Amino acid sequence: MISITGIAGLKPTLNLIKFTKKIAIANKEAIICGWDLIKKLLNFYNVKFIPVDSEHFSIWFSNPNLNPSFVDKIYITASGGPFLNYSKKKLKKVKIFDTLKHPNWSMGRKISVDSATLMNKVFELIEAKNIFNLNYNKLSILVHKQSYIHSIIKMKNGMVKFIAHDTTMKIPIFNSLYSNEIKYLPSKVIRADFLNNLSFQKIDYKIFPIDQIIKLLPRKTSLFETVLIAANDKFVELYLKKKISFINFHSQLINFLKLNEFKIYKKKKVRNIKDILILDKYVRLKIDNMYI
Repeated sequence: MISITGIAGLKPTLNLIKFTKKIAIANKEAIICGWDLIKKLLNFYNVKFIPVDSEHFSIWFSNPNLNPSFVDKIYITASGGPFLNYSKKKLKKVKIFDTLKHPNWSMGRKISVDSATLMNKVFELIEAKNIFNLNYNKLSILVHKQSYIHSIIKMKNGMVKFIAHDTTMKIPIFNSLYSNEIKYLPSKVIRADFLNNLSFQKIDYKIFPIDQIIKLLPRKTSLFETVLIAANDKFVELYLKKKISFINFHSQLINFLKLNEFKIYKKKKVRNIKDILILDKYVRLKIDNMYI
């Protein structure tokens, strides 16, 4: 299982594929930026791939041989983070402490900010597009504040599939490791019945304008995804250092992604890991120079 965070996890992932028959990947950045490289090696060495991110694991677990042509829509669910239903006026007053206080999950600082901005859902759409070979028009985000259902798969035959589990990564990790074995989790990990308290709502894109970022994404995998990952990382860092405010996070990230110099990367395929690492470094240095 690969769970190294950030771009740093890509090289170990590519190296490990050569020496295993099954690999479970929990690293978003590797799947987003280097999927073409990963997929090529998976096919060459005939290695089974399991996505560990709870949203993608639930899609894979309920549909291990998903045929994209049979899919009508896949909804990636979002908790909404700590600021669900906040107004812009209220968002202007949020503190870093508030941002890091996720209502359902215990996570690190960086992923907690991504959850609060809903940028983690942008990343998960890209992951789903790559892993399951889907177009973005078949993918959508749905707020499910309880975080029990991680994805909803609507099929063209009228069937709707989903898997529900408690808000712990122990469950997808456990089932990734023991996917072909009869093993049982301790009962304390599987808590009370929760199926009577499920609710869903749409994202308020006026408050969380991630739709503008999704529209910037190229249809095919490219080096632009590296620009997105690196830029978001740096803006999260700037926010945690109190150099930008939460209310301005999205607008500054969107303006950066729209810079003319990055448009060319939407048409550039990922040839090797060096391409990714060089561009990643360049984007980070550019943002550093902009916010000295």
